[in-house]
Amino acid sequence: MNKRQRAILIKFATVVLLTLVAVVVMINAKDWFNRSEAKRAMKELGQKVLQYRKDHGSVPPEAYVTGIKKSLEGHVRLGDLKYRGRWIDFEPAPDEIVAYTEKKYPSSLLSDGYIVLRLNGNVEWLGKQEFETELARQQSQKEVEILRNQSSN
Repeated sequence: MNKRQRAILIKFATVVLLTLVAVVVMINAKDWFNRSEAKRAMKELGQKVLQYRKDHGSVPPEAYVTGIKKSLEGHVRLGDLKYRGRWIDFEPAPDEIVAYTEKKYPSSLLSDGYIVLRLNGNVEWLGKQEFETELARQQSQKEVEILRNQSSN
């Protein structure tokens, strides 16, 4: 192999490598953007839940949340939103999980996890294990039974 062929091969390998890096960055940027949009929509939902709670003294019913979900900017990024309003008692802790949605990133460097809305309006990202531990701590036995029956049907 002469110098000219080697130089062409090195340039070709460099272009291929840079293209590969660019593709990986773009895929992860898309996933990061989707997660950011979902968090923003959840934050907007949290503001509406807080306002409802301020006006009515309790968390809104699930029908209310389902109705306003469609009006949220970026609501499609929320996916299958789970709302726990009916399980929250009259003296809840401010960090009680009100709503959550699972986000999976199979082709990404981002880890799978959950976007969580707390009763105090805070929105955060929790890893799968952390979320499951936190939710199990807050769930009543009745909630667990009903959810198990719903998922088996």
